[in-house]
Amino acid sequence: MLRHAAAALLVTFSLGLPAFAADTVPPIAYKERTLANGLKVYSSVDRTTPNVTVQVWYGVGSKDDPVGRSGFAHLFEHMMFKATRDMPSETIDRMTEDVGGINNASTYDDFTNYYEVVPANHLQRLLWVESQRLGSLVVDEAVFKSERDVVKEELRQSVLSQPYGRLFYLYVPQASYTTHPYKRPGIGSIEELDAATIDDVRAFHAAYYRPDNAALIVVGNFDERQFDAWVDTYFAGIKRPAEPMKQVTALEPPRTQPGVFKGYGPNVPLPAVLMTWHAPDAASADAPALTVLDAVLSSGKSSRLYNSLVYEQQVATEVYSDASLPQQPGMVMIGAILASGKTVADGEQALLAQVKAMRETAPTADELSEAKNELIAGKLRERETIDGRAFALGYALRTAGDASLANRELAELQAVTAADVQRVAQKYLTDNGRMTILYQPETARPKGEVDGAPKPPVVASTKYVGPVVTLAPEGQRAAPPPVGEPVIPVLPKPAEKTLANGLKVIVAKSSDLPLVSAELTLRTGAGADPQGLAGAMGMTAGMLTEGTKTRSAQQIASESEALGAILSSGGGQESSAVGLNVMPEKLPAAMAIMADVARNPAFAQEELDRQRSQTLDGLSVAYQSPGQLAGFAAAPVIFSGTPFGHVATGTPASLPKITTGDLAKLHTAYFRPDNAILVLTGDITPEHGFALAEKAFGDWKAPAGPAPVRVAVKPSAKPRAVVIDLPGTGQAAVTVAKAAISRGDPAYYPGIVTNSVLGGGYSARLNQEIRIKRGLSYGANSRLSAMRTTGLFRASAQTKNESAPQVLDLIVAELTRLVQTPAGAEELKARKSVLIGGFGRELATTDGLASILGNLALYDLPLTEVGAYTGKVEAVSASQVQDFAKKNLDPAAVSVIVAGDAKAFEAELKSRRPDLEVVPAAELDLDAVSLKKTGK
Repeated sequence: MLRHAAAALLVTFSLGLPAFAADTVPPIAYKERTLANGLKVYSSVDRTTPNVTVQVWYGVGSKDDPVGRSGFAHLFEHMMFKATRDMPSETIDRMTEDVGGINNASTYDDFTNYYEVVPANHLQRLLWVESQRLGSLVVDEAVFKSERDVVKEELRQSVLSQPYGRLFYLYVPQASYTTHPYKRPGIGSIEELDAATIDDVRAFHAAYYRPDNAALIVVGNFDERQFDAWVDTYFAGIKRPAEPMKQVTALEPPRTQPGVFKGYGPNVPLPAVLMTWHAPDAASADAPALTVLDAVLSSGKSSRLYNSLVYEQQVATEVYSDASLPQQPGMVMIGAILASGKTVADGEQALLAQVKAMRETAPTADELSEAKNELIAGKLRERETIDGRAFALGYALRTAGDASLANRELAELQAVTAADVQRVAQKYLTDNGRMTILYQPETARPKGEVDGAPKPPVVASTKYVGPVVTLAPEGQRAAPPPVGEPVIPVLPKPAEKTLANGLKVIVAKSSDLPLVSAELTLRTGAGADPQGLAGAMGMTAGMLTEGTKTRSAQQIASESEALGAILSSGGGQESSAVGLNVMPEKLPAAMAIMADVARNPAFAQEELDRQRSQTLDGLSVAYQSPGQLAGFAAAPVIFSGTPFGHVATGTPASLPKITTGDLAKLHTAYFRPDNAILVLTGDITPEHGFALAEKAFGDWKAPAGPAPVRVAVKPSAKPRAVVIDLPGTGQAAVTVAKAAISRGDPAYYPGIVTNSVLGGGYSARLNQEIRIKRGLSYGANSRLSAMRTTGLFRASAQTKNESAPQVLDLIVAELTRLVQTPAGAEELKARKSVLIGGFGRELATTDGLASILGNLALYDLPLTEVGAYTGKVEAVSASQVQDFAKKNLDPAAVSVIVAGDAKAFEAELKSRRPDLEVVPAAELDLDAVSLKKTGK
């Protein structure tokens, strides 16, 4: 996984700011014990939350996949959500998602972790669930085959249909290791997944899913004595197998000379260059220095790679680095996706220069301080949530073998010196130890050169002779424990006032964790783009952080990141925003920078040229991703003829037309205090927040004349069926869309409940039909986006190209069922809980609360909606859901957009939609009503 993706500008002047003290981040207070069967138990009580997270971290990951069966650990991650002796398939979702919680899992090289967040009164039930998964999982043929199909679709979606999927998932591990099983892709391969048998799967489960290979981690609101008793009840009786744990003993030999690996892929718009070196394990004394080195290279917008490759030389559009230090010898990586017109040789030369500089020049005091501040602020943000704290403990345990490292690592990072960073650069980033990976489009492959990817070994299936668990007959199943008494959440109490200049200010104290979010929202977005200049307002907002009248782009990045702050700006369909997240003691200084970028942008020609070039390069990548391509097409198809009828981020045709004068004109017209909302949340009182707002923005004068008129959008476009033909892509993205209601519509709450029933989660109808029952997609969902005067409904799924017509049929069938049949009482209760639980989790973070309050103000709704949300959702009836579907989700009124390899599905789609329009991706023009370039 990549910790930093894009980074930033080298510090060019001295700030004199010290790094934060290690105790800036409160330590995670936890207790630990080990049961007689070897299960490790970690618990941490937090009385401020109404929730609890239950996580189980198993010491089995992709490195433990059997030979010839890569992807097994990941496949088993999927199987663990199915049946146990006493739980039919999908019961886990009923006991998590359906009560307002979430569940998920992830597979790394060294471990697989399963996690849930649920209301605290469901803790006992979740402990029972996890004991069932550990002690009595059902591994049967039907579930195995179904989940194998889902994993194949995940592989197609994440790897084969993404321009750089093959590079990061397949080629980086393959090139970087020769012997250690880290060389194999964690997601596996179609061939190896197909070769697996049920015996292989059962043997894998028996080998690794055992109590002495598991760690239970629980964080949240609970009674510790009661918790200990429940753990003993549900887990102590699970037997530890007599066989010793299987261990990976392979040793990766040191690399003694540089190597070059060449990889190719279809739909690769820009070449990429990556370099990797072997590194130590997570427990190494060199790990902290390598982590700081990684941050110096690519963290934030003031790092070495960004400054040199993206900002100054403009040789790259994105840069990366990663110090991935797992259980066993790890890897350091740097890389770049190149800018248009640049070659792999250009990228290689630029990256090597930065490696040489890291070896020859120690970081400056400011670089070192800034890197540490960013790392420590990042740890603080991780600990804002209960699941983030549990993850920190689990990750330290499973990589370094010691959960307490989650607390010690902060002091260890602070102890790193500039000399340490230079020393590890010299020790590990050697010329002889370097592997260079060159990734280019298939068209660049030399004639006669064949694909050198290793063929999966043919391995005989395991013969499993152990016990096999089956689902007990209904009358013989153990009943889950009862639900406890609910914990009543404490809702924030926002306060608001309007400054003399018209700026609305909202403040809500929501946490004692030392973190504050500030969000300045302008009531104008892409709807104000001048005709023919799609993306102009978005570019205006995005350029705010790229230089002011007194600060350069480099200074803005350096000053804000030296404070440990995240400062960002951007625009959407009907709003633009500047966002800030920072520790309270740094808030005054950070808000001064925030006010400067919002009020005094320079819009320098050089910066516009640079940002435009990067955006165009980004679009060239996005246009090769079927999911993104279908998403871009939704606005011009659904909102044609209105101010929303274009792509908010701009297009390859519109962006080159935008001038600095256009940006300045838009800023003058719309960036004014009486058109803005400032929200502050977190560890801040209303009095302090109002005082800071007055200091930073009180002298911001509104221009003469009334505030800008906000656009009213009334869609009237007829339904269309469009295929965007993207030859060679690994999947098709199927989207069904139509215009929908506004946020202020009385039907808003029935609308979001209806969407929750249809596609608002794993257990919703679309995912049930498309993924769970048929394995046709990694996930199917829908979204209702209600805006000020209109809205957008979208249902979507990605699938293998030939299945696109079937997936479309399933989406339409579910829309029809919504209209024809009322939802049942239990289903309705569960889908309401999903909404209420998600709302509560969003309220729990400073950024989430700021977003909720800012949106209420944007749509002229009272802040009391925060407290009224749950009651309004609960009040929605089945008849209201059916009525909403009849009025707003008529299948005959939807537009269909499919992006993929058309030769696999065009004929079948045409039989369903005779009005089908086929647009080759090479001829796509999202600024045109026809979606085709002129003359085509």
